[in-house]
Amino acid sequence: MIEKRVAPRHRVLKHGTLTFSGTGVVECLVRNISSGGARLDVANPLSLPASFMLFIKTDRFTRRCHPVWCSDNRIGVAFDQGA
Repeated sequence: MIEKRVAPRHRVLKHGTLTFSGTGVVECLVRNISSGGARLDVANPLSLPASFMLFIKTDRFTRRCHPVWCSDNRIGVAFDQGA
């Protein structure tokens, strides 16, 4: 398989929260992460908007991101530049 990512991703298993529209909240599980994006497990990725914030409380990590692919309950996100 040819690797297309700019930055290598690191395997993790961390609880995350996606927030959007001021009141929307979706729990997720972060499976891997890099400087440019992450792979998340969510209950229903089709209900997510075009952009949202990813919070990983244990790491004090916050990034604005947008989905780049979706499959079943998995979603790949790219972190927005300058956010």
